[in-house]
Amino acid sequence: MIPALMPTYNRADLAFERGEGARLWTDDGRRFLDFGAGIATSSLGHGHPHLTKAIAEQAARVMHVSNLYRVKQAEELAARHVAASFADSVFFCNSGAEANEGMVKAVRKYHAENGHPERFGMICFEGAFHGRTLAMLAATGNEKYLAGFGPPVEGFTHVPFDNMNALRAAITPQTGGIMIEPIQGEGGVRPAPLRFLRELRQVCDEFGLLLALDEVQSGMGRSGKLWAHQWADIEPDVMSAAKGIGGGFPLGAILAKEKVAKHLKPGTHGTTYGGGPLACAAGLAVMDVVMAPGFLDQVDRVARHLWRGLLGLAERHPEVIEGVRGAGLLLGIKLTPGVSNGDMQAAAVAEGLLTVAAGMNVLRLAPPLIITEAEADEAVALLDRACRRLTPQKAQAAAQ
Repeated sequence: MIPALMPTYNRADLAFERGEGARLWTDDGRRFLDFGAGIATSSLGHGHPHLTKAIAEQAARVMHVSNLYRVKQAEELAARHVAASFADSVFFCNSGAEANEGMVKAVRKYHAENGHPERFGMICFEGAFHGRTLAMLAATGNEKYLAGFGPPVEGFTHVPFDNMNALRAAITPQTGGIMIEPIQGEGGVRPAPLRFLRELRQVCDEFGLLLALDEVQSGMGRSGKLWAHQWADIEPDVMSAAKGIGGGFPLGAILAKEKVAKHLKPGTHGTTYGGGPLACAAGLAVMDVVMAPGFLDQVDRVARHLWRGLLGLAERHPEVIEGVRGAGLLLGIKLTPGVSNGDMQAAAVAEGLLTVAAGMNVLRLAPPLIITEAEADEAVALLDRACRRLTPQKAQAAAQ
């Protein structure tokens, strides 16, 4: 018999009943240090007082009114995102996949309105992950995810990550934009070199393409700057965001320059729940915390401390760890061929640490942005013990 809850996930046998900061407790009383954060989503951790208060107060007033009417919370949140970014205008939705769908629509609409409807193609990258809708499966390009869902949506070409020659060769008269994650999360926690991001901006300017950045996972402070592309000192034409911008409450966004946003006129795009009062109240609370003086500096400082700890971990366990990669508080531990990320994830759980698997046999660390250096040290210590679980001879020697 199929379970009532459709079995689309391979779920761990853990059920959490409460959380505080970077910690979660199961319904049977076990405590875990959460370095997954709902896959880089619970940006302020669990039970953050400012966020939970904002959600509770707004829920008691009005949760939903539809976009047939003005939503002041959305207007305020959009204005704050515009003030803190490259964007001139913002569209709110519910998820990263929805934001990416809207971003691609915006690119296509821009070219159509400027007399080039044939320029609907997007160049994407091997190892990408842009979501699970039919179009975003095509943008992702992973055959495993595409299998069984019919012909892929037209208009997406894939080239190797960080290969400018291949990218230039892929540009055709039908190309409208380049879509890239500044840090590939699902694809193995691979940051795009800053040089490569700058080259992409130059190529877009050269060929009249739009640079579309997927910052669903890398954005909202996770890199140590508000948006990861800011490390490269570039600006996209349009960008998707989600995950951390709502702190765990469903919220997505498309941020765009005026030349792109002005073509999404009434009737061209929409959403039922996106930009509602409750979601935007959550988004405003997250902005209050992330944009507070010193917060992003603290994220960067703790991230560098964690990075150093992981490098030391790799030196101590070369039989388990090949290397460390990523940026900010989106980090990956590349494991040796003899150790699977599933085994490492299970070993970490046994020690009381929650992590997330990623492609290329990588264990992903994406903790809440509010973690301390002491919690980073604790995570490294738990990972050290997890590594010892996977090297029995070393554990035996340590016990003697």
